[in-house]
Amino acid sequence: MLSYDQPINQAKPEPRRAAIPAGFNVLELMRLLWARKVAIVSVALLCACVAVAIGKSLTPKYTAGAQLYVDPRELQLVERELTPRAQDVSGLAMVVESQSRLITSNNVLLQVIRDTNLVKDPEFGGGAASAGLLASLLGLFGIEPRTTAEQQQQIEMTTLDTLNRHINVKKTDRTFIVDIDVWSHDPVKAAMLANAIAKAYLTESKQSQAEAARRATRDLSGRLKELQQRLRNAEEALATYKAQNNFVGSQDNLLTDQQLSVGNQRLAAARALTLDAQAKYDQIEASRRGSMDAGATAEALQSPTIANLRSQYADAKKRQAELQGELGPRHPALRQVEQQVEDLRRTIKEEIDRFAVSAKNDLTRARDYEASLNKALDVQKHQSVQMSQASVRLRELEREVDASRDVYQSFLKRSRETEEQESLNTSSARVIGDATIPQQRTFPPPMTLLAMIGFMFGALAAAAWIVAAGRLAPGADPIRPRLQPKQDVAPERQPVIAKAKRPVQAPPAVQPAAALIDKPVIEKPLIAELQESDVMRTLGGILTGDNPADVTRFGWPTLRTSSALGPFSNTMRQIHAALATCAAPEAVPVLAVIGTADDPDRSVVALNIALVAARDGARVLLIDADATVHALTDRVAHPVQSRPSRLDWLTIGSKASRAINTANGIAILPAIKGNPARASEAIQKAIAQARSAGGHDLVILDGPPMPWGADERRLFDMADGLIAALPVDRDINASMEDIITALGGAERKLAGVVLNELQSTVASQQHDRQYA
Repeated sequence: MLSYDQPINQAKPEPRRAAIPAGFNVLELMRLLWARKVAIVSVALLCACVAVAIGKSLTPKYTAGAQLYVDPRELQLVERELTPRAQDVSGLAMVVESQSRLITSNNVLLQVIRDTNLVKDPEFGGGAASAGLLASLLGLFGIEPRTTAEQQQQIEMTTLDTLNRHINVKKTDRTFIVDIDVWSHDPVKAAMLANAIAKAYLTESKQSQAEAARRATRDLSGRLKELQQRLRNAEEALATYKAQNNFVGSQDNLLTDQQLSVGNQRLAAARALTLDAQAKYDQIEASRRGSMDAGATAEALQSPTIANLRSQYADAKKRQAELQGELGPRHPALRQVEQQVEDLRRTIKEEIDRFAVSAKNDLTRARDYEASLNKALDVQKHQSVQMSQASVRLRELEREVDASRDVYQSFLKRSRETEEQESLNTSSARVIGDATIPQQRTFPPPMTLLAMIGFMFGALAAAAWIVAAGRLAPGADPIRPRLQPKQDVAPERQPVIAKAKRPVQAPPAVQPAAALIDKPVIEKPLIAELQESDVMRTLGGILTGDNPADVTRFGWPTLRTSSALGPFSNTMRQIHAALATCAAPEAVPVLAVIGTADDPDRSVVALNIALVAARDGARVLLIDADATVHALTDRVAHPVQSRPSRLDWLTIGSKASRAINTANGIAILPAIKGNPARASEAIQKAIAQARSAGGHDLVILDGPPMPWGADERRLFDMADGLIAALPVDRDINASMEDIITALGGAERKLAGVVLNELQSTVASQQHDRQYA
């Protein structure tokens, strides 16, 4: 409920006072100026003639321009440039800026002065302008006095300063193009100077590069002799140390290392031969001692002698078998054959024994050879260890020689490169547009333009003088509005409202006990005034087609952009901040705008409250909760076609009602017409969906209107705050008491009161035909 110290002492609606317009009366001002039109036109024509005369008397200036392409990425004619190139964009831009400043340097301009002989040009402070009286008199007789070096230098400095003022060098953004503009009273001279400056810059750039390369070559050559002597000393020290320590060998390996490597290889081969001889001997001995055939070894099988003996042995065995079947065991022929077989077996055994002796000798020889190689390798290892200890100093001397050689070769190569760069021009700067003789002057402007400017300023000065004289004349006030306030109007109401301090309470019997315990949203609800000076009025439906809806084109009075810091907007911001503080974290606050039963302008107040939040950057969902009048729905549905908002489709009853997205950051949800219970249920679902979706920062309900039933009170339970909209042309006390009585326990949610001082949209339809 409202907590004030005094009651609002207004029982009857009173007519509102007509506002007294402030400022000038445009109609009277136009009448005054029209009455003095002859004087104004005369003064304007006089000023135009004066401007033309001044323009004719001024010395004309002509500007000629040359264009240079200054590419910081110079030509790479050698492997390494003398100066590093800039690779990033900022570095390239800095190089171009530096080159543009170089164009106006003293070296370049002095070269231009010498090439064009400007020291004798009177326009640039030379010739007769710089000569004294005596020199001028002598010049009449054809005698030119001699000038000293100091005087010549002073003349050049004067000419240089004057030439600097005639030059304008500018760089085109995001390009490597530099424009050189030179102005002069002579168009031919302007073009000649622009081309001379471009040529002098290119020459200076080439000479500076050559001079830098020449200095670098001179410095590098001075160091070459010292580096050469250092390399020679290091090489002599290395050669002496090698001779003293007997370091002989190839470049990569010493002789001792090569002998050690060969000895290791030969020892490995000898060990392999020893193992082979040992295996051969063991195999022969095993076959001799075993029950296997001694002639089954590889050596016996490969021997032609044993092969022949084994062939004879086989033939003898065959003949023995034949004779045993034909003759008796004591037959001489059979015994002769048996003796032959036995001799052949013994001969084969003796041959195999010779193989065994040979294998044993081979084994002995291999072992002796391996032992000799092993002894020689030990000697070589000892020598290698001694050489390794001596090679530490050798490697140090070699590193010193390599370092000295690298430095010397680098300096020698760099010296040759810089020497070649003296005669090379690596700059890619070039003239892409020579200056041409200008055909039109740059100053003064054309005579027609001067005449127009003089005419306009003359007319404005004459009009200002007439208005000032009319205001300062005694008893004259020709441009003040002649409107007077009406005599039958009553005093303003808002001051009385602002002084109200006593609380306006509803009857105690209507309020439930729980409402007395709950903490109100705001201890003292705020009061805001919505005045005619805060709003603008436009024609409804001024935008058609596929354009998004614009709430300022509904035909209703809406807040001006300049009212963003007004009292009404600031009060609404305080209420929004209070609701955001009282609401749960990350929850969307819900604000309901209520009014009396027959208030037709409640929707206008709700729209302006939403417009304040939207202009502050909040995403507002405005829901039409008035199912009976539905003024907001009628406005937004015609004539603009809508587009879906971020909530896409909100379920309203059994159909899908589309939330209309406006161009002002407000999404408007139309109402269901004719069924309050169904509309209330759908609005509750829409609020729940808006809170869960998180697509809006504030939800504002337009209504519901009085009287409120059980369905409308459910909306008050979901709302975080209430704002009462009261028209000031009615009894505010009575209206407020009716609202508080009808709210009952929900009056604790009352966060503010809006006193609507706007002219009623129903009673004044003629305002729809006015533009903002």
